[in-house]
Amino acid sequence: MTHTAEDLTLAAEFPPATREQWLALVEGTLKGAPFEKRLVAKTYDGLRIEPLYPSDRTARPVAARASGAPWQVLQRVDHPDPKTANAEALHDLENGATGLTLVFAGSLGAHGYGIGWDADTLAKVLDGVRLDAITLELQLSPQAKDAPQRLAEFVEARGFSPGALDIRFGIDPLGVIAATGVGRVAWPDMTPSFVTRVRDLAARGFKGPFAVADSRVVHDAGGSEAQELAYALAVGIAYVRALEADGVPLDAARRTLSFRVAADADQFLTIAKIRALRKLWARVEEACSLAPAHVVVSAETAWRMMTRRDPAVNMLRATVAVFAAGVGGADAVTVVPWTAPLGLPDRDARRTARNTQLILLEESYLAKVSDPTAGAGGIEELTRQLCASAWTLFQEIESGGGIWAVLSQGTLQKKIAAVRAAREKAVASRREAITGTSEFPNIAEAPVTVLDVAPVKVPPITTSVAIEPIAPMRISAAYEALRDASDTALAKTGSRPKVFLANLGRLAEFTARATFTKNFFEAGGIQAIGNDGFLTDGKTDLAALVSAFRESGATLACLCSSDKVYPVEAAAAAKALVAAGAKQVYLAGRPGEIEAELKAAGVTHFVFMGCDVLATLQEAQRLAGTA
Repeated sequence: MTHTAEDLTLAAEFPPATREQWLALVEGTLKGAPFEKRLVAKTYDGLRIEPLYPSDRTARPVAARASGAPWQVLQRVDHPDPKTANAEALHDLENGATGLTLVFAGSLGAHGYGIGWDADTLAKVLDGVRLDAITLELQLSPQAKDAPQRLAEFVEARGFSPGALDIRFGIDPLGVIAATGVGRVAWPDMTPSFVTRVRDLAARGFKGPFAVADSRVVHDAGGSEAQELAYALAVGIAYVRALEADGVPLDAARRTLSFRVAADADQFLTIAKIRALRKLWARVEEACSLAPAHVVVSAETAWRMMTRRDPAVNMLRATVAVFAAGVGGADAVTVVPWTAPLGLPDRDARRTARNTQLILLEESYLAKVSDPTAGAGGIEELTRQLCASAWTLFQEIESGGGIWAVLSQGTLQKKIAAVRAAREKAVASRREAITGTSEFPNIAEAPVTVLDVAPVKVPPITTSVAIEPIAPMRISAAYEALRDASDTALAKTGSRPKVFLANLGRLAEFTARATFTKNFFEAGGIQAIGNDGFLTDGKTDLAALVSAFRESGATLACLCSSDKVYPVEAAAAAKALVAAGAKQVYLAGRPGEIEAELKAAGVTHFVFMGCDVLATLQEAQRLAGTA
């Protein structure tokens, strides 16, 4: 007997469950707490994320890569020495990479390194590379604006057929100005040069795409997903308009364009963002009376999520980002190696970056299903919301005169800065936690090996235009500065700043908050001096506690116990610690009704979930003399 898909219902022997039944169970669990506050999250665009979604049976897959086709595994080429860069490129291609990303010094993704832009360097970097067998993608800098033409000359000199090559030239003059804040000339004066470069490459027989709308500049600066999408659409439209105005047919103009996005560890938002980008660009094409055509979308793992502390966690972040980019339908993915925030990655780190993709492709088969999230209620709703929010902002940009006008006026930069400030506030309070940095820090972590290569000194360009740059950031940087100060103190004095854990009561009463406090302070490089408590005859022995504090060498102390113990013992312990020389006495938890009593006894700060962790740690380091 055969069965249809409709016959094979999961858990068919159980009665169907309704949303109303689920809500009734939720209400009992919440015990009066508001549903909206506890179970509904909001993105930085204000989009709602519900705890539960029904499937969307009306949804259709978003057209992306060819069905079952793998994404292109691109590997960064960014070593300043061209011969070494060439050796690494060949090694990557021999061991699973299907393409290369040429990262030029001074480009958005260079992060202090990158290859040179002269013809001789290009020839050395690409020596022995079978360009007709791989994909090549360029990340250009202001200094490398002529690199596409030099690459074209190299291709012709080596006898390759331009039309047979898969090269994305990455011309993005608006992105360069947005990221750096400077330009040789304004965009309206730059369009003839832009059009000439694109026309020249097309005339030589290359199929493109030639230009790229690179939204990493917004993501790197802390912007939101809708801002990334709106920016990408506006830049893409600006390039297409420039070509059309010069006589390039609209259908040909749109085919010169590709997109590049950042993929981060927010799995669902990254999937939805890439899906939304394709839907939004298809809407632009339809508005131009064009049938939607496939557009190349490349993804690179996000710079802003990378950390210098406990950097091995970057491998996990990259894995989630690659998963999301691949499932979301990216045509190509580039992984920033996990040690990149610390310097130029070595071959081992590059291997990990490459294998992150290969394992997901070859062992997890992620590319075998086209748009696997189609119909998933949560992803579909998030995609719809992102489309609506991004389209609204895109219309604002267009009504404001287009992308160059809003960049020149600084209005888009202000919107991005507002989201960045909100993001930084969330990071400071650990509402947005950073594993290994603001949460679960390892204060004695072993150093990581990177190549002993000095960052590249990029010469300035002659500029006549200056706007407010969309400056990059890493969300962990403020915590890392505190850890750096702690390391400096250790190197100079042999000791880190310390906080003494003044544990009150029984082990079961203080362990939870002592663990929280250790995690809290060591995120800022302040070593927590723990103990098993000072209980004698059922009560904390203050003399023993004070003696241990003095022996610890700490100048800061934090009371740790339960809400039941604090009213009985906290005030007396605080007075004893102040008398023993504590510069600052903290209490782990909220003070409740005894706040006035605790403050009168010498408690100056209360550390708890949701407090401003970063400000507290900065003040603590100042008192310890290390900030």
